[in-house]
Amino acid sequence: MSDRKSMDDIMALCKRRGFIYPASEIYGGINGFWDYGPLGAQLKKNLRDAWWEDVVLLPCGGNPGATGEPVSIVPLDSCIIQNPKVWVASGHVGGFSDPMCTCRQCKKLLRADHVPDLLREAAWVKSLAEAELGATGGRDEGGEPVARSAEIGRLKQWARKAGRKLAPGAWLVRNAEHQLSPPFAAAETEYPWPALLHTVATGVAACDAPHLVSACPYCGGDLTEPRQFNLMFHSYTGAVFDEDNKVYLRPETAQGIFTNFKNVVDTMRVRVPFGIAQTGKAFRNEVTPRNFTFRSREFEQMEIEFFCHPEEARQWYAFWRDSRMAWWQAIGLKGDNLRLREHDQDELAHYAKDGAGTSDIEYRFPFTAPGFGELEGIAHRSDFDLRQHQQHSGVKLEYFDNERGEPAPNGQPKGERYLPHVIEPSAGLDRGVLAVLCEAFTVDPARPSGVIMRFHPRLAPIKAAVFPLVNKDGMPEVANTLAATLTKRFARRGGSIETDPKQSIGKRYARMDEAGCPYCFTVDGDTLKDQTVTVRDRDTGGQERIAIEQVATFLDDKLG
Repeated sequence: MSDRKSMDDIMALCKRRGFIYPASEIYGGINGFWDYGPLGAQLKKNLRDAWWEDVVLLPCGGNPGATGEPVSIVPLDSCIIQNPKVWVASGHVGGFSDPMCTCRQCKKLLRADHVPDLLREAAWVKSLAEAELGATGGRDEGGEPVARSAEIGRLKQWARKAGRKLAPGAWLVRNAEHQLSPPFAAAETEYPWPALLHTVATGVAACDAPHLVSACPYCGGDLTEPRQFNLMFHSYTGAVFDEDNKVYLRPETAQGIFTNFKNVVDTMRVRVPFGIAQTGKAFRNEVTPRNFTFRSREFEQMEIEFFCHPEEARQWYAFWRDSRMAWWQAIGLKGDNLRLREHDQDELAHYAKDGAGTSDIEYRFPFTAPGFGELEGIAHRSDFDLRQHQQHSGVKLEYFDNERGEPAPNGQPKGERYLPHVIEPSAGLDRGVLAVLCEAFTVDPARPSGVIMRFHPRLAPIKAAVFPLVNKDGMPEVANTLAATLTKRFARRGGSIETDPKQSIGKRYARMDEAGCPYCFTVDGDTLKDQTVTVRDRDTGGQERIAIEQVATFLDDKLG
């Protein structure tokens, strides 16, 4: 990813062009929740539709699956609120939690495992880095101790000024007058602050000072010991708010698929191997939601639970791992920003330890660079979920396969009863949209706006724009007629046809560049004479003339 891609610039464009807004912004917003604007809503729908078409309607492009037969997928739409026993069986009630700590000074809640990354981004830590306090570690180039009076003086100045503003809760700032004054400043104290603060500011891990390891990223205060915090939102059904009526907003869509496995087998003509696909909202009470829409409290998933015979699980795992990677590449996430990473053995989830493994499709976001963030996980869940629900519900969920088993006297298989293993490709729709936005964002100083959104045509929320060069001489009427014709033809292709007679043509092109519109058709004076229009290509900026009667065919070919 280019170093010129700034997350702040991407977020500013998303707000300016109507892709993503802070939820309930007029009331100050609410942390961890985001609304999709007109362009963002269409972009998100296009990505969801592309997944649906390529997973449910024509799985894997109609190509054969891991064992040679066509891939079979059926759709499902389960409820957000399920019987709470579902979450007991799945392990979410007892084990779906994160380590949480609280700042003793500012009272903010933080995920303990996020603290190191947050500290590196903290304003007060960056201030320390810029101040270069203790940059030598307390020693000169020859390794000799630096005069402590100089170190202490600079540190005390920082604590009184920048520290008081940026880190009022820090142990150092709160104790500056006492800790940095004689006799404490005259000798080595319990915590040699100049060197240790430089250690945190530069992200070096070799630091065992408790006051630094547990520092609050927001105010520098002391953090409590981590404690487990369940991530599920809860509510109540009925008029009585008690434990008997307590329910949960689902933290994932997968369990609705597992609890409906028997229903699908009994009512549809499906045979293992087959999959059930679902998109939908999920909710997690993240302690520290951050990085725009990457880690939110309300988000949408696109999940497949693919049921197969245990002996074929490894083949299907490899099939879905490679297939899903190819899909993200096909919609525009290519190059070094996308990678497939197999989990190490110690990373595997409880349901995958005896299975074929787990891999993540990861994207290098601006806020993770040079590292990567998870976009989709592909996991062999073994038979964990079906076994858990069978045990807790008392309902038999085994599948009877009459094409397997020992041969009967007549030579036909006796059949085999088993709990299928599950391969789960689980993608985040919101993270997918964010990756598409980041990948499309291209800085080009030669363009009027300085920015182009290079969306894959299949995903672009505006498919084309038709502009009259000027708002007179009959040009707007021709443009409106052409736009109406294109709208009728392309309304079901996942985007709008824009037309706008106002502002200079350069400003209109710039606005379409920022919206990611792949093609603009301009009606000018020559159009009225020879019935041709100028076509402008978003990515190259190149222009050519074609006949008006060829515009629809041209656009149809380009959009694919």
